[in-house]
Amino acid sequence: MTNQHTFHIPVMGIGFTVDTPLKVSQYGIDSVVSIVDDMLLEKLRKMYCETFEIPYKEISEKIEDFRAKRITSYLNLLHNLAEKKMDEMKSATIDRGNEIKEYFGMLPDSSSLKQEFKKLTSKYFNLSEMRGWLKENLSMGSIDVNIMTKLDKVNYSKGEQLPAEFNDAHAALRGYANSDLSSSIVLSAGMNPRLYSYMERFDDFYPDTNGWIKKKIVLKVSDYRSALIQGKFLAKKGLWVSEYRIESGLNCGGHAFATDGFLMGPILDEFKTQRQDLLRSVSEICNKALTDKKRHVPQQHLPLKITAQGGVGTAEEHQFLIDHYDIDSVGWGTPFLLVPEVTSIDEPTLKQLVTAKEADLYLSNISPLGVPFNSLRDNTKDDEKMQLVDKGTPGSVCPKRYLASNKELTSKAVCTASRQYQRLKIQELDLENLPKATYQKKFDKIIEKSCLCVGLGTSALLVNNLDTTTEGEGVSVCPGPNMAYFSKKKSLKEMIDHIYSRSDNESHADRPNMFVKELALYIDYLRDRIDETKTTMTKKQEKYLTNFSANLKTGIDYYQNLFSGLKNNFVEAKSNILHELESSHKELQKLNSKKKELIG
Repeated sequence: MTNQHTFHIPVMGIGFTVDTPLKVSQYGIDSVVSIVDDMLLEKLRKMYCETFEIPYKEISEKIEDFRAKRITSYLNLLHNLAEKKMDEMKSATIDRGNEIKEYFGMLPDSSSLKQEFKKLTSKYFNLSEMRGWLKENLSMGSIDVNIMTKLDKVNYSKGEQLPAEFNDAHAALRGYANSDLSSSIVLSAGMNPRLYSYMERFDDFYPDTNGWIKKKIVLKVSDYRSALIQGKFLAKKGLWVSEYRIESGLNCGGHAFATDGFLMGPILDEFKTQRQDLLRSVSEICNKALTDKKRHVPQQHLPLKITAQGGVGTAEEHQFLIDHYDIDSVGWGTPFLLVPEVTSIDEPTLKQLVTAKEADLYLSNISPLGVPFNSLRDNTKDDEKMQLVDKGTPGSVCPKRYLASNKELTSKAVCTASRQYQRLKIQELDLENLPKATYQKKFDKIIEKSCLCVGLGTSALLVNNLDTTTEGEGVSVCPGPNMAYFSKKKSLKEMIDHIYSRSDNESHADRPNMFVKELALYIDYLRDRIDETKTTMTKKQEKYLTNFSANLKTGIDYYQNLFSGLKNNFVEAKSNILHELESSHKELQKLNSKKKELIG
């Protein structure tokens, strides 16, 4: 599949991009669907079947392997509907003329295909004569899927634990593997060896005689070392990683997996310099495994892409990543939450996002996974959560249980945002007879957790006027810090024009460079970690903080050299960027001094 665009739309939450391919794939735009919530997928499948008059047969929870079957059926529906849209456009009937012009109009101006189209239509636009050319050259955007590898909850039937292949992530993987899609699976949140090994069972993940892989593997990574380890692990099973998707540790939406102070610029530079070594070393391992398995061994190196996402907000940053670091595609996530034409965003949440400032966007502790989570203050799910606290019934009834992973107080795993867990935890707290202030602090920490597996999907139900009796109407939303510098509702065309520097309708003088912003977030993160050790600091904590600080110092030095040497990039912002880097360096020195005082 040919990439027509130099950007992709990453997964956002559970429901925000759940049907995005139906809205953008006909324009050659790749997007990613979350397949964590099979209940949501089944509701949407029913709705789309009714809308397009397609026979619908419910896949109830009484059916064996219902989770995987629901996912397969939903993905096949997306695939069929998207292909139908594409085929209709390729048919080049008179009423499709505007859509065809839109398709080419959205492409980057550097696109050779766009230039050829302009040449062919420079004198007149005759669809009938172009039908053959359009069929050959129009291509659909990829319908990719995302699995958070650690969301692999054990499941039960009639009180008996089911085999591992019925765990949540395993079943989701099987649902995708059995679908008709030819696309990519994006694996995020770190390595799950058992899940990776399970992938060996499915033929679609292996290359055919021509080296073509029907279902490609994409690893979302935050550093080169992690990419190499995971790439080699999969290669030993004959599984090729077609793309390493580098995401900023903190300057991103959703869960934030902070690195040990490694910044995005140096990480991208390492991938650039090590790309051929990565390709060569992993290829050797993969080819040996394919030979041992008696599978097709490609005659040439399989394609390898390096992509990046997290905090990108201007056309200049977008193009710089492509030109300077040889990035194949840049992910634009958070800004598309302001494009209801593309994402399933409910009106109240959209209004909040439009007006959100830096202070409204924060790295929270609301995730039941215990991982920092980028969130929006006063979102409607948090309001709903606090109303339950005020009523004396904190916690969610936990209707979906996708994040149930805690066995601290129960024999079976429960979610820390659930009513069951919070009730037991508060009862335990009551027995401690603590001073009021101490009690309140611990109480707030318990009730802080939010029901994300419901909240992150509800918007898709509200937008489509579907029943929310089970879920409620509260919406959790997961924008990155970048949202503070976007303040207008947009159309798809307007957003693409912004990405490709064809318009500047989001000019914010106070917007920091993406690298500078990430650095500031890491400085704040380090400050918080130091503050946590005010009373005691273990040797382990001391070593961690020392390494973290050293890595930040290396990153600052890298950026100072990078921006000082640039001649044609960030010309207007250069002096301000260098000033901010120097300020960050001084702040880091202060934090190091504070750390030394604590060590004594």
